[in-house]
Amino acid sequence: MASLKTSCRVLQTSRHLPVFNPRAFYRSYDRPQKGHEKVPSWTIEKHRDSPLNATRVESERLRHAAPTEFRYIFPEFLPHPDWKKRDRVAEKLQRRDMLRRRLVLDIPEFYVGSILGVTVADQHVPSKQSRFVGICIHRDGHGLRANFTLRNHIDGQGVEIKYDLYNPTLQNIEVLKLEKRLDEELFYLRDAPATHSTITFDRKPETLPLGATVPVNMKKIPLNPPPWTQRWEKREDLKGIDLPELPEKRMRKLSQIVKPWEKYDLMKEYRKNISEEEQNEIFKEVVQHHTRVEKKRHQERLKRMT
Repeated sequence: MASLKTSCRVLQTSRHLPVFNPRAFYRSYDRPQKGHEKVPSWTIEKHRDSPLNATRVESERLRHAAPTEFRYIFPEFLPHPDWKKRDRVAEKLQRRDMLRRRLVLDIPEFYVGSILGVTVADQHVPSKQSRFVGICIHRDGHGLRANFTLRNHIDGQGVEIKYDLYNPTLQNIEVLKLEKRLDEELFYLRDAPATHSTITFDRKPETLPLGATVPVNMKKIPLNPPPWTQRWEKREDLKGIDLPELPEKRMRKLSQIVKPWEKYDLMKEYRKNISEEEQNEIFKEVVQHHTRVEKKRHQERLKRMT
């Protein structure tokens, strides 16, 4: 009985409370305060559409965006395109370690097809270091697992050595000839004549003029007669290979295996690459580090000259 009386009292007092009016509330909220006049909406839209503002936004975007060639100069900074194999925190930490390693070791610009001389610390050699010269036939890996493979023909035997790009035992990477090839991998040199992968160890470096573009070697490599390490006739993506005449039976089987429509598969290409927006975010750190290192080296050169 007492609870019923209290509820009746609450109902009687609630009749005298002011009723909430949403229109009046928002009208008073939008009202400009003293000393602050409200800017009309048409003025804001006019400023957004003005060419002056568009130019400023575009200049800011270009200033922070990384050059497009960074994707080919520093491919190891790009993460794995498969999202199942990615870890954002690990990628961030690896990029930090990679930039610190580049402060100690000068890793030059090179591509598949360039001729390199690599010096590695070796405790089993009297000089405590060994040097190998060869042509770069492959670059693979992401982050700290990035690696490259050199091939040379020594004493009638093909020799290939795979180096981890951020291995602490690397002491020097020297580019003897900077050039590109038509393909992203040159594994078919294993089945080619030895002259195409024979490089002398006393080769002198060839320098390009300042500001010159990296040349592309358009030469096609002829292969030896089969058997081969791979069925190269199935690789339609290879442009720098010259196949010999194959038997008719083998070509007939090839027509049943080859899938020429895969080169038009846009989703397959999309899964292989990283989006441009994410590349700009990644290479923004590389650009800042690159400019800092260039300034430091320039100051060191000036000190040496004085």
